[in-house]
Amino acid sequence: MQSILSYFPELDKTQREKLAQLNSLYREWNEKINVISRKDIDMLYLHHVLHSLAIAKVISFAKGTRIVDIGTGGGFPGIPLAILFPGCQFTLIDSIGKKIVVADAVAKELDLKNVTAIKARAEEVKEKFDFVVSRAVAPLPTLFGWTNHLIIPGGANSLENGLICLKGGDISQEVSPFGKRVKRWKIKHIFEEDYFEGKEVVFLSK
Repeated sequence: MQSILSYFPELDKTQREKLAQLNSLYREWNEKINVISRKDIDMLYLHHVLHSLAIAKVISFAKGTRIVDIGTGGGFPGIPLAILFPGCQFTLIDSIGKKIVVADAVAKELDLKNVTAIKARAEEVKEKFDFVVSRAVAPLPTLFGWTNHLIIPGGANSLENGLICLKGGDISQEVSPFGKRVKRWKIKHIFEEDYFEGKEVVFLSK
């Protein structure tokens, strides 16, 4: 938690309190429904919360921006981002019901009125959004194929509307079909922790 506050000193009291609650909430829910591995739950803030917030270091979503988190699992990156951007609307989607139960419960217990959690596949969703966010649920071409129909062209942010995902390892083959439509940021240049070696934030424009 301290590392998050050092990287995001501008957080207000409410945001700090909500982030601080994540540890007990996820531990409690993980005892009922295992959505985070036993090893990872002890590293929740580094492996899940701070990793999610790398997106907030490459774009500060404008008020009113609509974001959908595809394959959210227990609520990452959507829930940490929703805490940081209370003026934006977040829809959390996962095809596995028990994961959505956890994400929805955590959002409700944090009183995140800007979060909606839905059990669905990306292909089934009819609503439109400015951005899709995701954590490495599929190779980039596959993920873009699933989600392209969800994204409205244009936008009012520093990045045009599109897909923002957290990736690890060698992704050169994944990004090559998209050419200059892709932007990449190495997270080790954003956060100093060794865990982020080889991890990236990847943006693909609509």
